[in-house]
Amino acid sequence: MPDKTEFFSQGARLRAEVWRPARSPAPAVIVTGSWTTVKEQMPAKYAPLLADAGFVAMTFDFGGFGESEGGPREVESPRRKSEDIRNAVTFLRTMPGVDAERIGAVSICASSGYVASAMLDEPQRRSVAMVAPWLHNAEIVQTMYGGEDAVKQRISEALAARATYAKSGVVEYVTAASNSDSSAAMFLPGDALDYYLNPRRGAIPEWVGRFGLMAWKELLEFDPIALAPHIAAPIRIITSEQSATPGGARQFEAGLRGRHDSVWIEGTQFDFYDNPKTVTSAAQSAIEHLQSTL
Repeated sequence: MPDKTEFFSQGARLRAEVWRPARSPAPAVIVTGSWTTVKEQMPAKYAPLLADAGFVAMTFDFGGFGESEGGPREVESPRRKSEDIRNAVTFLRTMPGVDAERIGAVSICASSGYVASAMLDEPQRRSVAMVAPWLHNAEIVQTMYGGEDAVKQRISEALAARATYAKSGVVEYVTAASNSDSSAAMFLPGDALDYYLNPRRGAIPEWVGRFGLMAWKELLEFDPIALAPHIAAPIRIITSEQSATPGGARQFEAGLRGRHDSVWIEGTQFDFYDNPKTVTSAAQSAIEHLQSTL
């Protein structure tokens, strides 16, 4: 079982869980998940495997999510989450049993972009394994969200929601994922979003499952692919042709100037979240990368 701990970031107390290996001191990794999610979802699948391989593995709830303090709640902000990642790394370096010079990250889906942003002003190099990374630019955003007009509509909704919040303190929300509500942040008919809808998978009590509308502007204008040329730390991309943005992963890798490689395995985007075979394979690839670069 993990140890519970906490640290401060941007004035908020963030709740975290730490899996420890048998030996110490040991290198450490932070493990982060997809947008809107909490530490008990996909990060909790990877952290124990990393600890078994000899790493201190820490998951945490970003500010405004899960058990952590901070507001506004459930508003997806790449800027805020990137800062939380920086502060998580700083906290890890002070933790007993951690080799402060060997800190890495395993980022799943959207948090890969946030980790990339966090690394830009990181004074010490650290190694990252990106698992099924959601990495986009303006072109990919338009492809994924229905074209230029649809993107402009979401940004307009975000600006209106931001104005409402500034005036009244009220956050306007939509459902995070749905197969019937087209206004949801993630909408796909059928069972494609089963991970988020199934209580035996990602629809756990700790996950609120809502999305603050004011987030759309910052989120859609965030361009992690453009950050790639400015990152020097070793990076491994672990993904598949069936992932959500395989083109984004390729473009990001093409821009990297430091040590990097990619490993392509079988599996859908959601297989990387909780399918035992896919998770085990992805985790092992991440472990091999971290062991060789930290």
